[in-house]
Amino acid sequence: MVKLLGKRALAAALGAALFGTSPGLGAPAAEAAGSAASAVEIRLDGYALPFDAAPKFVQGTTLVPFRAIAEALGIDVAWDAAAKTVLATGIGADGADAKVVLRVGKKTAQVNGAEVALGAAPAVEQGRVLIPLAFFSRQFGAAVDWNSGTRVISIESPRREMHVQAFYAIRSYDQIDRLDTLDSAAFGWTRINADGELVTDGADFYWPEADGDVTPESIVSRVNGQSSDAYLMAFAVDGQRELTKALTDETLRAQSIEKLAALAKEAGFGGIMLDYEGLALTDDPETVRKQLNDYVKLLSERVKADGLKIALAVPPPNGSYKGYDYGTLAKYADHLVLMAYDYGAKGNPDPIAKIDEAIRLTTAAGVPESKLLLGVNVFNENENTLVPIVGLAKRYGLKGVSFWRLGLMSEAEMAAIDRIVVREGD
Repeated sequence: MVKLLGKRALAAALGAALFGTSPGLGAPAAEAAGSAASAVEIRLDGYALPFDAAPKFVQGTTLVPFRAIAEALGIDVAWDAAAKTVLATGIGADGADAKVVLRVGKKTAQVNGAEVALGAAPAVEQGRVLIPLAFFSRQFGAAVDWNSGTRVISIESPRREMHVQAFYAIRSYDQIDRLDTLDSAAFGWTRINADGELVTDGADFYWPEADGDVTPESIVSRVNGQSSDAYLMAFAVDGQRELTKALTDETLRAQSIEKLAALAKEAGFGGIMLDYEGLALTDDPETVRKQLNDYVKLLSERVKADGLKIALAVPPPNGSYKGYDYGTLAKYADHLVLMAYDYGAKGNPDPIAKIDEAIRLTTAAGVPESKLLLGVNVFNENENTLVPIVGLAKRYGLKGVSFWRLGLMSEAEMAAIDRIVVREGD
């Protein structure tokens, strides 16, 4: 279950700043009297947070629709129409359970049974219940700030416990210690070659040579020792039709499935991840989707007896490749990694709106949020731009995030990741 974490004392969160009327928070009273709500932008983790009703300013306090902010922060909410009260429950700013009750028209709230004054009372506008943004957010560990120059209200979501995964390639050893911070790691040590065969001696994805006591098996064992999952990743791209061969030739298909299963079991992996890219750029999408579905189904059936998990790294629905039946693949897999990146030139930050769209399209295609990891290409991002990307995974309640790849992360990026997410169980 997703949890919100925070170590700041609840008493601090109940101070004067939480009312949304102290300097730097909420819209100033002069603006509240005459400014249009549409002129103010609310950003969660650096990316605009849409509301189904416009914010309202009352005596310097910003009121927003309660469901939109609660859902974005992963808070359970209930509306009692008869009593005109909002009940919100979740993890509070101090890491303990928090229960907040707000009543329409009342300038006090209950926080774990204690009454607390509000800068403005919750209100009803156009059928929507509006609540004090800063007060509500802070009860659950979020930080809120108002920039009068840009007219932007910024919310930083609390550190969240979620599944954290990263890819480990051939040149990842210098960041091997990051394996200890992960819930799972995918090792890119096999690929489909130009002849459609699964091999361990490719030019870029291959089985590493042992270096003294450090062997591929010892690295996998290290992950397993952290109660994490180690996945053997098979990479393929259909640039020379090699992936099409592997999916459609019965002999090649059977050989690749059998070899993957045997390698994973012998080396102590807990699962297999397929990173099969480039499908249906020009082919009939429906035909290609069925081919991949059939392959994954056969692989799943083959490894089930060995207790191995199945995962897939898939291109985004708003990309160029249309050969992926996301909903069906999710039924066979324990999780999908959504590679929502490389929309433009490599090395440039990916457009956050495209990533947002990719998540919504993928879940609309039948992938449960509980099975979806949002892929982040750290080569394209930096310690600032990756924050809103991870923030989207938190906002949509996804299973977690997956980073491509170890060996590419800067110290600043790793520090940013550790500030905003923590692996499950920590």
